[in-house]
Amino acid sequence: MSDVLSRESIVLGGQARDRDAAITEAGNLLVASGAVPEAYVAAMHEREGSVSTFMGNGLAIPHGTNEAKSLIERTAISFVRYDEPIDWNGNFAFFVVGIAGAGDDHLTVLQAIAGIFTSAGGVDSLATAETPDDVLAILGEKL
Repeated sequence: MSDVLSRESIVLGGQARDRDAAITEAGNLLVASGAVPEAYVAAMHEREGSVSTFMGNGLAIPHGTNEAKSLIERTAISFVRYDEPIDWNGNFAFFVVGIAGAGDDHLTVLQAIAGIFTSAGGVDSLATAETPDDVLAILGEKL
């Protein structure tokens, strides 16, 4: 699955200042990559309205509802890092990884992302990454 994250889907200075804008920012990167249509971004907001996608260690992983899976053209993720924390229902997210998992890829991608963020070294590496290529090198090992 090495093609799930492209350089163009990585933003190291996210512009959003709240949870909803961060979901939109991550979702729009998935749209721009051709992985999903704009309707998928609405489904990401719908999912967040029912279940928080904050995972801990400064990570939120917004994704669409089960009903929106049919909208996914191909498996992809987006990666947005914020200099200022995003308030995610009382938690602080510095990393927002948008996920569009086609077929059974959803759980595989979630497990890969979780593996990186459960290690202090993984989080530190992503926090200090200076370029999209640095992020690709870190995440590419797991995806």
